[in-house]
Amino acid sequence: MSNKIKVLYVDDEENNLMSFKACFRIKYQVFIAISAKEALNILEKNPDIQVVITDQRMPEVTGVEFLKQLVDLYPFPIRIMLTGFANFTDTVDAVNLGKIFAYLNKPWEEPLLDATIQKAILKYAEEEEIRIKAKRTESAERSADQMEFILRQELLS
Repeated sequence: MSNKIKVLYVDDEENNLMSFKACFRIKYQVFIAISAKEALNILEKNPDIQVVITDQRMPEVTGVEFLKQLVDLYPFPIRIMLTGFANFTDTVDAVNLGKIFAYLNKPWEEPLLDATIQKAILKYAEEEEIRIKAKRTESAERSADQMEFILRQELLS
């Protein structure tokens, strides 16, 4: 098993997928999908993917629509939007509906995209730490509630 960060890139242009994989396959465990449907299948098999990058303009669903699904089904990966056709509405929707971490222009530049992925990984790690602490707190609260119940039962008997 690889300890590499898992990154999924979704784009309807196969050349972009191959370029991304060629650039980042050594540094990250790269998954590529030519459609949102394929991406969801990959996520079903690999729910521990940490970063999802998607193109905005795709034939079946837009990147925003895909990310909105992602927020509901797989809320933990950090989401990045790429587009060559930025407009204000898409940007606002990407932020509000897709809960994106970053919005980058296509064609992407490897150093900028890599730096953005690195920042996304840090954000993922921070959020994972918060989730772990929340679980511990919830567990401690359950234990305290159980102890209180036991003590009350002993006091009443």
